Amino acid sequence: MKILLLSCNTGGGHNSCARYIQDELVSNGIECDFKNYFEIVHLSKKDFSNKIYVNSLGKRGGIFNYAYKIGDEYDKTNLISPVYLVNKLYSSRLYKFIVNNGYDLVICPHLFPAHAMTAINKKHRIPFIFVDTDYEYHPLTHEILADYYIIPKELDDTFIARGVDKNKLVSLGIPISTNYVKTAKNIRKDLKVDKKMILILLGSMGFGNIESVIGDLLNIKDTTFFIVCGKNQKLYDTLKKYECNNMRILGFTKNVNDLIKASDIVVSKPGGLSTTEIATFRKGLIHMFPIPGVETTNTLYFSSRKMSLVAHDNEELIKHVDTLLNNKDVYNTMIENQEKYIPCDSAKKLVEFIKDKFE
Repeated sequence: MKILLLSCNTGGGHNSCARYIQDELVSNGIECDFKNYFEIVHLSKKDFSNKIYVNSLGKRGGIFNYAYKIGDEYDKTNLISPVYLVNKLYSSRLYKFIVNNGYDLVICPHLFPAHAMTAINKKHRIPFIFVDTDYEYHPLTHEILADYYIIPKELDDTFIARGVDKNKLVSLGIPISTNYVKTAKNIRKDLKVDKKMILILLGSMGFGNIESVIGDLLNIKDTTFFIVCGKNQKLYDTLKKYECNNMRILGFTKNVNDLIKASDIVVSKPGGLSTTEIATFRKGLIHMFPIPGVETTNTLYFSSRKMSLVAHDNEELIKHVDTLLNNKDVYNTMIENQEKYIPCDSAKKLVEFIKDKFE
């Protein structure tokens, strides 16, 4: 069996999910390739989706939220969405690539390639799986005609209500490679941290107005804060001037799993993949700076199940940090619920499912 994983650059979560699945497939001796969808269908557009995504976020994600709402409105009609029609245009190029390289199965942790695969399957038979990377139904998912949909726990009814075939839903959770947790090192000694460690993750794009709360964070006693700015160089340069003994500023880093393992509390933008990564380590979790739309629903999924606290402003953030530092009952309940809803072996279970259904 030879598998193709397709994603594209709209934030880091979709690509990270694809890499986790690839890692698990390779560990099980299954041949697979991970490709940027736009590199296959149109080389000049390989960075296009990333630029559109970043520009849509703006300061508060207003444009992204507007586009998300438009997609939601299309779900309420019988009209074919422009998003599907655009990706349908690329389907013949994608089909040629799949056939020429002998792939038996395609896995799409992104809507765009899943739409193209749907168009292909209206003429040709190529099995494919769609992987949801957030804790909610994505608008326009009903236009995808996949063999199976990999989704988080307790979302079956939501997907069914939006027109997805219940017999194709598989509630395995968002795939995280077992190696992500297994290979993480506790680097507290290397970091020279002897206090409570609080990690602030702003996503791969460094989204969020963290500068406004730094003064309040520095007043919390017996703590060391690490702020990860991702690829946002401007934010990194701005925050670097605040760096001191109990606050350290980091740019893009490849060992986020080490930092999460070493931390006592994690403050995070509520991306579906990044939130899952944190929860697999069973950590005190505070959500802040959601991109309007799907990240708002990610926050609701976690907070309603007492797997995280939500800070809507600076005052609430400081309050929640204090709660998780001093209230063991709240902290322990959060960990117990993360264990209940967020599996640590989701990618492994997906590979087992693939071997059962497609080999």
